[in-house]
Formats: sequence, C-alpha cells, structure tokens
Amino acid sequence: MKTAAHFVLLALTVLPVGRLWGQTTDHSAISTGDAPAKRWAFSLTTSGYLVPQGQSYASPIFAADHRWLHLEARYNDEAQRTGSLWAGCNFSIGDKFVFDATPMVGAVFGDTTGIAPGANLALTYKKVELSSQIEYVFATSDKSQSFLYSWNEVVYAPVDWFHAGLVSQRTRAYHTSLDVQRGFSAGFSHKKVDFTTYVFNAGWTDPTVVLVLGLKF
Repeated sequence: MKTAAHFVLLALTVLPVGRLWGQTTDHSAISTGDAPAKRWAFSLTTSGYLVPQGQSYASPIFAADHRWLHLEARYNDEAQRTGSLWAGCNFSIGDKFVFDATPMVGAVFGDTTGIAPGANLALTYKKVELSSQIEYVFATSDKSQSFLYSWNEVVYAPVDWFHAGLVSQRTRAYHTSLDVQRGFSAGFSHKKVDFTTYVFNAGWTDPTVVLVLGLKF
C-alpha cells in the first residue's frame, strides 16, 4: 500500500509539471538560417523516482538553447536537496549518422557542493538513438562526495509515437545495492510532449521505477 501511495503521489506531481535525458539537441535552434538562429528552444522534464524502501522524490530539469549556447538548471539530480546550474556549447555533425555533443560545466550547491564538468552526447541513425549524460562532481565541502554520474540509453522508435530501449545509470541521488543500475524503458510521444517509464534493477534487487514527463516549447 505504501508503494502504491508513493506511485499516486508522484504521478500527480509529475504529470502537471512536465528525463528523457530527452535532452536531445533541437537542430532548429542551431541552424545557420537567420530565422531559426534567432529563436530560443526550451524544454522541461520532471522525473518522479519511486525508490523501494527509500524516499521517493521528483527531479526537474529545465534547459534552454540558442544557436550554440546551452543552459540548464537541475534540482535533486546530483543529490537530493541539491541544485545545479550549467552552461555549455552545442555541436552537431552528420547526415545519416547524426552526432550531437554538448560539453558543459556546472556549479553544484545544496547538500552537495562543487564544480562539475560534463556532457550530453547522442548518436542517431534512422530510428535508433544512443545517448549519454555524464558528469564528474568535484565536491568542495567534502571530498568523499566527489563522484562520477552517468545516464546511458539506447532507444528504438518503430513509430513516431512510441519508443522503447535499455538504460543504465550511476548515481548518488538515492542508494541501492548496485553501483551501476540497469533497466529498460517504454514511452509515448505526441507533438512536443513525451512520457516515459523506466524500470531499474528488476531481477537483481527491488526495482526502482522512474516516471518522466518531458515538454518542449
């Protein structure tokens, strides 16, 4: 009953607000054409973490892109009750194989404080995308809090409105018995809205479920 209550609570939290570390680069925002180059592209994703035998929580990420400039604000991502602000540069190359890269640097503050270099990376071919978000937090207040974070996915989208894939992550935002968590995902898209469910650690330990709603505007 407690898990069901957490599920309902977080669903109500996530759905109105909007991680598809769907931080895939918006190519129109970095186009060389005059009109697209002047417009900003924004995205908001909120991830609801249903942690077994732990505290469930929500983690919002807001991103803004203008040509090569990429800005991000995160909360409860590196750690709970911790925020981070990021700035980086967008790069995109390729035609059939499209490689997007956004190297960044961030300032982390809250329960964990520090400086974090990182990157958002994606390689897309037709209906398949491999993506990774990686960062290393150099903690300033407590060196033992320095940590390598990563979120990695391979996603297949057989149709425009549905996608599924495999995912792994390494995090200290919550604790499990596994250093690297593995799982699968399934999601639905409609225009600029995407909802994805991730299930981690099923078959290894009590599964963690992550509900992600993403909005682009």
